[in-house]
Amino acid sequence: MTEPSLPRALSIAGSDSGGGAGIQADLNTFGAFGVFGTTAITAVTVQNTVRVSGFQEIAPETVAAQIRAVAEDIGVDAAKTGMLASAPIVEAVADTVAALEIPALVVDPVFVSKHGNRLLAEDAVASLRERILPLATLVTPNLPESAELAGVPVASREDMRRVGERLLDLGARAVLVKGGHLEDAGADDLFVDGAREEWLEGERLATRHTHGTGCVLSAAIAAELARGTELLDAVRSGKAFVTEAIRHALAIGEGIGPVDPLWRNRR
Repeated sequence: MTEPSLPRALSIAGSDSGGGAGIQADLNTFGAFGVFGTTAITAVTVQNTVRVSGFQEIAPETVAAQIRAVAEDIGVDAAKTGMLASAPIVEAVADTVAALEIPALVVDPVFVSKHGNRLLAEDAVASLRERILPLATLVTPNLPESAELAGVPVASREDMRRVGERLLDLGARAVLVKGGHLEDAGADDLFVDGAREEWLEGERLATRHTHGTGCVLSAAIAAELARGTELLDAVRSGKAFVTEAIRHALAIGEGIGPVDPLWRNRR
């Protein structure tokens, strides 16, 4: 393997034909941070700003082969997972990431699309909990995802603390519980890693165009980790970056438009 001239980040996620989330959003975000992005595609979705009308899973052995091909030649300084679709894909990703000893893994546990479509089979949740969380440098669930992973309801800031501790107990090195679903004035997230707790305050922006928010946040954190940034600093940077991506969201299409990870370029 040649000496890398750029930090390298790998997205293990689904393809979004509408371009606003998934690997498309991840690659744009990696590029915005000066990081070379690679992909292992887990599923091909059929979607636009209005709906997800279907998806085709990629064979688990092909997902694993993509990860190995990238790691063995280009190298991976950090990786992130997004849509994993099924238990066999979760198992294949977990086996391959563990075998390759990828140094940093950000897990965005994608369960449901912005349009309400299920993107992770219900029988895959246990595999995600048992196989992927113990490999996670950071897991970034929203409140519904937190509740499903931890098996407890989450409706308050105190619930966020409890679920963060529960996910640490399940093996994640650190957790960022995203509080955007709380019915209050802000959009505050909670970071915990067993030694530190920090509330990352954020303003709630008045826009319906939020497609790709979780993808951009997790990709931004992975990009910072690939650059060698300390974990909590990477989380702070990712939070600030996605806030601006939401502020500059694109009102394209007839439905929920995407946040813009290229906002710096368009200012």
